[in-house]
Amino acid sequence: MERIICLIIGYAFGLFQTGYFVGKLNHVDIRKTGSGNSGSTNALRVLGVKAGLMTFAGDVLKCVLPILLVRQIFSGSDCLPLLAMYTGAGATLGHNYPFYLKFKGGKGIAVLAGLVLSTKLWMVPIPLAAFIFVVAVTRYVSAGSLLVTIIFLAEVICFGQMGGFAMAQPYVYELYLVTFLLMALAWWRHRANIKRLLNGTENKIGSSKK
Repeated sequence: MERIICLIIGYAFGLFQTGYFVGKLNHVDIRKTGSGNSGSTNALRVLGVKAGLMTFAGDVLKCVLPILLVRQIFSGSDCLPLLAMYTGAGATLGHNYPFYLKFKGGKGIAVLAGLVLSTKLWMVPIPLAAFIFVVAVTRYVSAGSLLVTIIFLAEVICFGQMGGFAMAQPYVYELYLVTFLLMALAWWRHRANIKRLLNGTENKIGSSKK
């Protein structure tokens, strides 16, 4: 029951489509321009740096805030890191599939950034550095984003195997599974990007959309 509550709380926060509302402030429906995605990358391409940063910050917060709330509600739980991960999963689902926008949302990478930030602060530098490096070298935001999902999963597993989450082993394995499913969802949401990367037709940051 706790897991369902956490998913619902996360989903409710995730429903706030920052890119959509930022677009509306600029009299643009972000879902009908650029890639048609309501995430920060499309907001950056269509509306500029300020809108892109606002969208990214909002999408990060809508994962951080519900996790903070869940940690207060279930402060005595013996599987709090797992409940936090379920909350992040809920926020990702709300972001990716908002019911009031016909389930057309983003791809969940900025929300994942909030989840990484909320899990352990020391986990942030490696995926952040990898993302910056890949994007700087290739100018493919999608490539950097996909790499981040792999690194986060690896960090969670390594930390869990060292006993860092202080939970019973079945909870730890369940945590791995939820994290893996989030990575798989991110890759599924990027399937068109992956196809374009393989074909060499993916849009590069700073270039006009093909």
